[in-house]
Amino acid sequence: MSAPRLDLILLWHMHQPDYRDADGGAFLLPWVYLHALKDYTDMAAHLERHPAVHAVVNFVPVLVEQIEDYVRQFDEGRIRDPLLGLLQQADLDRIEPHERALILDSCFHNNHDTMLSPYPQYRRLHEVFSLLDRGGGERFAYLSGAYLSDLLTWYHLVWIGETERRADPLFARLMAKGEGFTHGDRLLLFEAIGAILRRVLGRYRALAARGQIELSTTPHTHPIAPLLIDFATARETVPAAPLPAAPGYPGGAERVRVHLQAAIDAHTRCFGAPPAGLWPAEGAVSTAFLREVAAGGLRWMASSETVLSNSLNAHAPEARVGGWLHRAWRVDAAPEVTLLFRDERLSDQIGFEYSKWHGRDAALHLVGELEKIAASAAPGTTPTVLIALDGENAWEYYPYNGFYFFEELYGALAAHPTIRTHTVSGWLDRQAAASSAAQTDHQADAQPGAQARSPGRLPALVAGSWVLGTLSTWIGEAGKNRAWDLLCAAKQTYDEVMASGRLTSSAAAAARRQLATGEGSDWFWWMGPYNPDHAVERFDRLFRRNLRRLYELLGAAAPAGLDLPISAGTGHPEAGGAMRRASA
Repeated sequence: MSAPRLDLILLWHMHQPDYRDADGGAFLLPWVYLHALKDYTDMAAHLERHPAVHAVVNFVPVLVEQIEDYVRQFDEGRIRDPLLGLLQQADLDRIEPHERALILDSCFHNNHDTMLSPYPQYRRLHEVFSLLDRGGGERFAYLSGAYLSDLLTWYHLVWIGETERRADPLFARLMAKGEGFTHGDRLLLFEAIGAILRRVLGRYRALAARGQIELSTTPHTHPIAPLLIDFATARETVPAAPLPAAPGYPGGAERVRVHLQAAIDAHTRCFGAPPAGLWPAEGAVSTAFLREVAAGGLRWMASSETVLSNSLNAHAPEARVGGWLHRAWRVDAAPEVTLLFRDERLSDQIGFEYSKWHGRDAALHLVGELEKIAASAAPGTTPTVLIALDGENAWEYYPYNGFYFFEELYGALAAHPTIRTHTVSGWLDRQAAASSAAQTDHQADAQPGAQARSPGRLPALVAGSWVLGTLSTWIGEAGKNRAWDLLCAAKQTYDEVMASGRLTSSAAAAARRQLATGEGSDWFWWMGPYNPDHAVERFDRLFRRNLRRLYELLGAAAPAGLDLPISAGTGHPEAGGAMRRASA
């Protein structure tokens, strides 16, 4: 008797919101280029080292556009990210006060256990900072340009991916030097950063071209599509959820179509072919949104286990039998789209738990869990397991940015006799071929082999996301609802001005881009009392700044409410941080 088989699909989701200033294009936060240096490069390198491992990599178009923007900045010699640009400054004793503040405010933002504490010189810089901070902020004026140079250099060094550190001796040489970094050192680091950013997207194109990965997409600026279509979908899982005062987002269904088509167009331009599949923003789905995905011509979509569980409980409890999670599904409203739902337990093991384990132990434990799923499957069936999570946020909690975990995991998967990794489209093609072969064998009166398990059927989806299976992270709390009302008011003004025809074509195009930025999910994520104050303040300010710029582009007066903060956190940094690692 042959060993039970299992099909595994790994989906790594890459996303950052648009951090560019609505007026001028300066980058207000550095997370795009920092994650590109550390995580997007490492995730490509792990796959390059293990060509037998297949995966899906999901790039949100607004992230891709920002990576391309950074490459243009290097090519043109005009840096619009102030923190990155400070690496070029010859004399850090002579920078402006706001530039000093930027270095001090930014350059300890990382996971200290893995990205600061292991480096004695960087750790000493933090000890000096902490000592001065306890004595009052005015004491920071005593810090010299040499201190700022060392701090700025170390911050960028620890954000360099582990695979890049091992490939380029420059990084090892600078880390060994440890202190007294010169302007020349910082220029070498700056140029190396530019070289990494220039390569990153091309590496994924090459992996896709050889069939090792599938590149999927997300609606263009990462909007919560079910809520754009209908606020009331939030009550499908939280019946008493308070909703915004506005009855709904004006023209929301059409805006979802715009975001889908923009994503397909942007993906095709960057990667050379249209996407076949979609990871919706935050894994958020609804029946109405699924219809739009089908109309957009996409072949597959993925979400999360609790969404499927809720949908089965509400619409098809008889289908909740053994193996209900580890298979494909189709919904009667749009049967042409195949849905897969991630295994939350295994995905969360990677996102939250395995960072605390030895890399080999974690990898072997995960493989063992997959073997248990295969062994428990019904005879003659092959379970299909989707593991999906951020491809960027969890790794800073792992030693060496997860290098040894991935080395062990990908090595074990490549060598495993009965676990096969797939892209979603590759898996669907194999399923179709197997079904066709089985039908041919049956027609020829041959002995049929074990057939692929046909997709389960659902009458409808219960709206939800990969966070708790609900939409409550983006609506239903006072600050979030107020943000929606501000956005709805701006959209009404947008519709009126665009209908008037008074804007030039270039002004109308700029307004369309600005509206799309304001519709992104991240602004609503950070509103709420469970997030740290500093993060709430930043995203609150960015959201209102985006809306204010939209009014300016429309030539309309902004409401006075845009001058007032929308929400405030509680000062508990861990409250939102752990969730963020799973769903950013």
